[in-house]
Amino acid sequence: MKVQKRRSVVLVPYPFQGHLTPMLQLGSILHSQGFSVVVAHTEFNAPDYSNHPEFIFHSMNDGLQGIDMSMPSLENMYDLNENCKASLKNYLVSMMEEEEEEEEEFQGDQLACIIYDNVMFFVDDVATQLRLPSIVLRTFSATYLHSMLTILQKPDKYFPFEDSQLLDPLPELHPLRFKDVPFPVIDNTVPEPILEFCRAMSNIGSSVATIWNTMENLENSLLLRVQEHYKVPFFPIGPLHKMAPSTSSTSLLEEDGSCMEWLDRQAPNSVLYVSLGSLVKIDDKELIETAWGLANSEQPFLWVVRLGSVSGFQWSEALPEGFEKTIGERGRIVKWAQQKQVLAHPAVGGFFTHCGWNSTLESICEEVPMICRPILADQPVNARYLSQIYKVGLELEAAERSVIEKTVRKLMLSEEGKDLKKRIVDMKQKIVAGMQIDGSSHKNLNDLVHFISSLPSRAAPTPAVGAILSSNHIPSKSTIIES
Repeated sequence: MKVQKRRSVVLVPYPFQGHLTPMLQLGSILHSQGFSVVVAHTEFNAPDYSNHPEFIFHSMNDGLQGIDMSMPSLENMYDLNENCKASLKNYLVSMMEEEEEEEEEFQGDQLACIIYDNVMFFVDDVATQLRLPSIVLRTFSATYLHSMLTILQKPDKYFPFEDSQLLDPLPELHPLRFKDVPFPVIDNTVPEPILEFCRAMSNIGSSVATIWNTMENLENSLLLRVQEHYKVPFFPIGPLHKMAPSTSSTSLLEEDGSCMEWLDRQAPNSVLYVSLGSLVKIDDKELIETAWGLANSEQPFLWVVRLGSVSGFQWSEALPEGFEKTIGERGRIVKWAQQKQVLAHPAVGGFFTHCGWNSTLESICEEVPMICRPILADQPVNARYLSQIYKVGLELEAAERSVIEKTVRKLMLSEEGKDLKKRIVDMKQKIVAGMQIDGSSHKNLNDLVHFISSLPSRAAPTPAVGAILSSNHIPSKSTIIES
């Protein structure tokens, strides 16, 4: 009796927390839908296998040994893409050879496709060589990609700009200003090598679809506009952290769970959670200003000060003298926290955040309004939309103690803060609706499963991949892909 073969997918994450987490969450989702999941990861920042016993792991030789990757350079990212090529290709070839050796009557996984983080753009070259379908995972918002694509089409229209233009609106990109441009700016312009890397990152090559950690009811119009550029099926199945059945930790850093006991002793909605994410570094001046701003606000706070996150310091020795005595039990400082659990705690009433996309979605899903302190990449775009369009966050106008104190009090104590809370509750309800059986994210996940399952096997001739049949599916226009 022949046994039905399972389809397997190979996931290739970018090895930083904000990218690795949604890829592993996607893996949990696909595994729950019956796929066998292989994670091909770099040696640098390798995930903890014990947290994901349901996955098969393959370590790629990344050539990064001895290189400081705490804040990767452009050269590092290109090297990463180049160094992993041979390792991934050899592994996929061996997988395909094993498939061919399997006798028909035995159980065996059949490789359906490769899903890769858009920063790992080398994967498309490998997939094309091996005639394997590839799918891109976008770990950020459609808003961010739309702003990037718009500027990449005519960079001379935007750069260079004058200091006096920082608060002026970006043409065609309301509500963004020049200070919110989605690129690293040096001397009021963006160097051509950075623009070139962003073009490579935004180019999907021959990939047949895109998976998004976002939702139709949050970004429908921008998803449609970006889809017009790419003309492949889009599958917005976010928020991935809520759609994923697995609650396993995806953290690369050790989480301090003791702060949960401290939160248990605090009043409901009284605590400000402060975290600038897994990658950002600040200088000691900003740390000191933040410390006294938090202290002077007289609000309880839980503050994540990551090891090595303050330039020139290891950890809390950068804090100002007398600070810890001043705050006493009102404040708690940890090296890393279980963020999703912290945001879900009833004591937490606000989030002082860098506005990374994962943090943004986690905060919305737990109905926690934000203070926005963006620093790099997609963060300024997210922050601007949170404060100006969704109106669930307050922009921190300057990293100065008096401004921080005032903004914390506004969020936690004022009527404006209560209005933010009401709006974020409404946003969360729309997201929850999308995750229901008849909701958009749930339908898009079903469509994605059908799409991957229907990808032609390598034994068969490769026809054009048909349009997704669901009438409510993003994109709403015809999405026939030319093979």
